[in-house]
Amino acid sequence: MKILIAEDDANIRQGLVEALSREGYTIVAAPDGRAALESYYRDTPDFVLLDIMMPEMDGYTVCREIRRHNEHIPVVFLSAKDEEIDRVVGLELGADDYISKPFGIHELRARIKTIARRCLSHNAPQPSLSFQFGDLVVFPNELCAWRGEQKLELTLREVSILNCLQRHKNQVVTRDMLFDAAWGYDYLPNSRTLDQHISRLRKVIELDAGRPQLIRTVHGLGYRYQVS
Repeated sequence: MKILIAEDDANIRQGLVEALSREGYTIVAAPDGRAALESYYRDTPDFVLLDIMMPEMDGYTVCREIRRHNEHIPVVFLSAKDEEIDRVVGLELGADDYISKPFGIHELRARIKTIARRCLSHNAPQPSLSFQFGDLVVFPNELCAWRGEQKLELTLREVSILNCLQRHKNQVVTRDMLFDAAWGYDYLPNSRTLDQHISRLRKVIELDAGRPQLIRTVHGLGYRYQVS
């Protein structure tokens, strides 16, 4: 799962990057609100941690802009401000949670996992405990797949893409269908975004990403999960 961390305090930002990277998350970091919003559009994260008081653009504004673009991505505020009114404002803007500084990294990790699973459960097109995808067994609520004894970590969108392909096995799944499944019906499609996600997903699940067998490209149309 890719997490965007927006925090203007360099020490806190670096500490979060190091701690969450050790947990296996892919991290992109931004030192201010404007850079955070640019990173959101450029790097397409799966989860956002937002400081509130940042230069250039505050966290409230960043959250509002993100919610205009995507209603489903998990957003959590990080702030030293602990008054009830600040919490209310943050939640009314669409934040999924609010963590007050100082906080422990164990608490933060637990919150991230809980919120990610809740959002996946809420948006998953098929609430099954697991499903087969080639030689993989995918566990949506665990955000992972297993190939024998090998565990493969997946993001929220990657699970949604696999779920969509599996439900339409042996059929062409159009790009619009994948966007609807993984980003939502109100998302404005960008072919490069989808291609990047498919490319990254192939590197995780394919035995040879250069010669994919699980997710096959149907040129000009979309992709197909071929089952013989």
